Amino acid sequence: MEALNKYIIFKTREEEYGIHIGSVISVEKAQAANPVPKLPAFVRGIMKVRDELIPIIDVEHCFYQTPLSSIEDARMIVVRTEAIPVGLLVKEANDIVEIQEEEKKQIGLAGYGRTNYFTAVASLKDRLITIMDVDLFTASLEGIADIAAYMKEAAGNL
Repeated sequence: MEALNKYIIFKTREEEYGIHIGSVISVEKAQAANPVPKLPAFVRGIMKVRDELIPIIDVEHCFYQTPLSSIEDARMIVVRTEAIPVGLLVKEANDIVEIQEEEKKQIGLAGYGRTNYFTAVASLKDRLITIMDVDLFTASLEGIADIAAYMKEAAGNL
């Protein structure tokens, strides 16, 4: 399998989403994050991962406006983005799948400004996987520039 076609598959509610493996730093067992007052509700807090402070983003909250109910079995996908590294808190993330270009179908929702981070849907044998661009997703988050500035300042104070 070429890395160009590999995707980490994660689940939020019962839907499957894919992130290109090139953006993924690691997949970790979810842990409680240190909460920070006044951050947007989708930010669970901050956590130190591999000697770097990162914000933890609750993906279920971003997609469905309800927080992930339990982090006991949840996973955190640490991704590299143009803005800052972030931890994506998801229900499950335990699958790497090869997806060929011909298996991807462009979706009309990509043109909708609020979900332009969904770039395609991969139609595999018995599953549909929505492909997500983590840079576009992170950029769409309200207050991400302020969060990035806070994280840089906090890292400088360590």
